[in-house]
Amino acid sequence: MTELREPTWFVLTALAGHDRLHGYGITQEVQKLSDGRLQLKAGTLYATLDRLSRDGLITAVGDDVVEGRFRRYYSISPNGRQILAREAAERQRVSGEALRRLSFGGGVA
Repeated sequence: MTELREPTWFVLTALAGHDRLHGYGITQEVQKLSDGRLQLKAGTLYATLDRLSRDGLITAVGDDVVEGRFRRYYSISPNGRQILAREAAERQRVSGEALRRLSFGGGVA
């Protein structure tokens, strides 16, 4: 699998911290995780959820109607956890290298 795009990374990370979340809960969690930098629009969110579900990285785990509004809940799959863990380790490695180079090389050109 190639590098996870930013919305995908944040959606998987959001789901990894919860048993299940619905779409609005995911957008709120992504906003928190990104310190407000990433605000998923509905089209981006649901396209990402559809792709992740199709790829087996998340699973729809139930539906509900709350105050007349339909909610579908999602959970990260074991394969999704594995992919996220691999990507997190790679990002940590690259970030560590960037920090090392910044402290060693003495700044920017």
